[in-house]
Amino acid sequence: MKPDFFFRFSFRPVLIFLLLFVVLAGCRMPEGPVRLSGDVPEALGWQAVTVLEGLEHPWAVAWISEDELLITERPGRLRIVRDGVLLPDPVAGVPPVFADGQGGLLDLTLHPDFEENRLVYLTYAAGDRDANRTTVARGVFDGSSLTAVEVIFETNVAKTGNQHFGSRMAWLPGNELLVSIADGGNYIRFDGGWIREQAQNRRNHLGTVVRLTDAGRAAQGAPFTEAEAGEDVLPEIWTWGHRNIQGLAYDPVSGRVWANEHGARGGDELNLLTEGSNFGWPLVTYSREYHFTRISRKTKKPGKVDPLVVWTPAQAPSGLAVYHGEVFPEWQGNLFSGGLVSGEIRRIMLEGETVVGEEKLTIGDRVRDVRVGPDGHLYVLTDESNGRLIRIERG
Repeated sequence: MKPDFFFRFSFRPVLIFLLLFVVLAGCRMPEGPVRLSGDVPEALGWQAVTVLEGLEHPWAVAWISEDELLITERPGRLRIVRDGVLLPDPVAGVPPVFADGQGGLLDLTLHPDFEENRLVYLTYAAGDRDANRTTVARGVFDGSSLTAVEVIFETNVAKTGNQHFGSRMAWLPGNELLVSIADGGNYIRFDGGWIREQAQNRRNHLGTVVRLTDAGRAAQGAPFTEAEAGEDVLPEIWTWGHRNIQGLAYDPVSGRVWANEHGARGGDELNLLTEGSNFGWPLVTYSREYHFTRISRKTKKPGKVDPLVVWTPAQAPSGLAVYHGEVFPEWQGNLFSGGLVSGEIRRIMLEGETVVGEEKLTIGDRVRDVRVGPDGHLYVLTDESNGRLIRIERG
């Protein structure tokens, strides 16, 4: 028997095994301080009731009253629902949007003093595929249209592509507005490197949460000193080191701000946001590249805030709500986090700032938004071409 024949047929399996071992070891999720959350039990005592359908990729919902609400559709329409009926004509006066990929008309919120000033706030992607920005505009709602529409905030740099706009909003006391800005996308070059690296650069808005006045200016008492908040740090940056926050919720009872955040492949996060904090992306992460290799071998570093939950496999988290209502008293103070890929809502049970358990409410479609309605029910938007508004009732 020839030596080369013996090598090919006796040692080749061993070499293949060793090669696979090295590759898989390099792709394995790095160890770290946070337990990974996989599948969880189904929550009991609830049922999903479809309130309406026929929405085209809805993104956010807000109540004007118990009988009237507004819903954004990603292609660029703001819709009115009255007495359970979706009106055929969209709201006039909505700014033009860059509706491509993940871009379009996104989040929606009403000013805390809406009954007096009728102000509606919208986030959206503005521009085109070559240059676009996450943008916030507001206008006065007169019952059928927006008037006096003005752009009050936009990112200070433009990016390319159609990914990662973030774009959730949440009100703080004193009529201060938090807005999440994503890192700009995957495999996109920017300023000589990957655009995601800008999440560690406090000279631009990419990968941050900004804190604004209701007129869109930097709120007073920013987490950075006046000396920092100049050339080196933008004063409106409240937290940074984020990849793509698509769920943001303020709890008026505890005063805490919660966010859920997309990882890449796996490594989605639930975070407790505190001003002036760096959440590490992309220097520390539990997620991997879409082509399976590690983004970082670190999941923890000094000065970087750890997530409270890491979802692997990915949930692709979306809307986030803190439940305070009378319909489900056993859910008081719990978080409800939607999932686009999972097609479910995670009920996250808390003791103070500690996550003590999770359950799932399986919806079966991509969950885009989760809100608590004025009637104390949870409401869900599904991100489909025939999207639905769903009410979670006792069952």
